Amino acid sequence: MILKEKYILSNGVEIPKLGLGTWFISDHDVTRAVKDAAKLGYRHIDTAQAYQNESGVGEGIRTCGVERAEMFVTTKLAAEVKSYKEAVASIDGSLKSMGLDYIDMMIIHSPKPWMKFHEADPYFEGNREAWAALEEAYKAGKLRAIGLSNFKKEDLDNILASCTVMPMVNQILAHISNTPAELIQYCQHNDILVEAYSPIGHGELLKNQEVAAMAEKYRVSVPQLGIRYGLQLGLLPLPKTAKPEHMKTNSEVDFEISEEDMESLKNMKQIKDYGEASMFPVYAGR
Repeated sequence: MILKEKYILSNGVEIPKLGLGTWFISDHDVTRAVKDAAKLGYRHIDTAQAYQNESGVGEGIRTCGVERAEMFVTTKLAAEVKSYKEAVASIDGSLKSMGLDYIDMMIIHSPKPWMKFHEADPYFEGNREAWAALEEAYKAGKLRAIGLSNFKKEDLDNILASCTVMPMVNQILAHISNTPAELIQYCQHNDILVEAYSPIGHGELLKNQEVAAMAEKYRVSVPQLGIRYGLQLGLLPLPKTAKPEHMKTNSEVDFEISEEDMESLKNMKQIKDYGEASMFPVYAGR
């Protein structure tokens, strides 16, 4: 059962192979979502400062009935935090908001502030400062692991050139029809686990007849096919849902996609339109 399986990060910390994403789940509703997920066997919850639901996630972690040590919770340093001083305050702010003694993993949400995402400035210095604050919190035991999100090769190289602690993950947009193979390979070469958010293409894969036909071949749903696809690439999928029935089916991925079908899925025509989500920089492209 996938909910019992784990990857081992470069620092030896175990991380469950499937996580629950919480983007767009309100602070009020997310506590119940975390509790429902924990009851179903989920042990990995992903949030962010930008989601404005850290408090609710923390409450869910504390009150779900599962020992704290068994739960793995990730949050993200806001994309706009690009100085050491701001980052130190933000890390402590997340700990306070969540009401936790430690956070299992904290990652930089984006190499650029969201409103500057398409501008030329790579914010290399700001990312090094934010990373230094994460390293410090990691060494102090506030964080069990640290990583990055939405970082391209040049952004990764900036961190790799100066860090004293290697990034343990890079969380990126990756799904059937959008599989950045070179970036994934580069991360894996550097012992950085790739986490895949929106493994169902923010719902757009549900409209894809080719994907639907492939799912039908395996007698699974499109979300199950998308999640299994990520797992077979060695990625860690983070499907988002507040519905227990979807949490359950998302975890029922005990089947194998053939090598031939994996190749077909890797080379499938890329989604260009993410619907309403296209307004967000990560879906609009860089």
